[in-house]
Amino acid sequence: MKQDPSSATLIDYLKAVPLYILPQHLLSRMMLALTRVRFAPFKNLHICWFSQQFNINMDEAKQPEPTAYPTFNHFFTRELREDARHIVSGEMQLACPVDGVVSQSEAINDGRIYQAKGHHYTLKALFGGDQQLTETFQKGCFSTIYLSPRDYHRIHMPCDAKLLQMQHVPGRLFSVNNASANVIPGLFARNERVVTLFETQHGPMAMVLVGAIFVGSIETTWHGVVTPPSRHNVKQWHYEGESQVNFKKGEEMGRFNMGSTVIVLFANPEVKFAENIQAGEPVQLGQLLAEQQPQE
Repeated sequence: MKQDPSSATLIDYLKAVPLYILPQHLLSRMMLALTRVRFAPFKNLHICWFSQQFNINMDEAKQPEPTAYPTFNHFFTRELREDARHIVSGEMQLACPVDGVVSQSEAINDGRIYQAKGHHYTLKALFGGDQQLTETFQKGCFSTIYLSPRDYHRIHMPCDAKLLQMQHVPGRLFSVNNASANVIPGLFARNERVVTLFETQHGPMAMVLVGAIFVGSIETTWHGVVTPPSRHNVKQWHYEGESQVNFKKGEEMGRFNMGSTVIVLFANPEVKFAENIQAGEPVQLGQLLAEQQPQE
């Protein structure tokens, strides 16, 4: 892992500290409404501005014409062409679930996950206090991947898997950019998030979809919109019997309606991240994320 300098900069603080006083959920709900406006002149103006501002590559989109999308949110969560990404196919290879940039990627150390600039947070806090989940991943590893506004915002499966449970953990909606990660303690365990647990041939795998300011909604393919509404307490769903959900590697499992962060965790200590999966490295959906090492 690339090592960060030991302390945050003044610019980091100037960007992050005002987030404490902003009405995060109110602003995010306003963004939720605005991104679903269908009035063509309004939504086309914002889609065109956004495309130019962030240099969006529409050539890889299934619908390459920006103004053809009925709302800004449809544009933001646009589907890719089938040939736009290659999914690694090796049986022991795990695919990157999103486009983005790696924030951190390493082993879980004594139940603690490294955030940035000397900040850590605990597995138990990330999992909303779930002790069983905490014990399951105690000796595993994690990779935190940040999705910028210009990235593709659908989330896909790293491997074949069976869904076991999902939980919505209420929380704040701080920004999840580098400045916030450098300054705000326990950022990813404080923000609202959706925790999903899967059974795979590589052992238990969790994918945590972290909300952020202006992320008006997180949804999964099997449930639909999970948030909003926000809740005061953790809500959990279990999937077994008739409600069992199975996935193939590369299959879509969810999406951010506006961008944020995904944390992928593996419980099996034999799962090792690829050499290029380290802090600051850009990644694309489908590339090699990790590989299960053969037992000696």
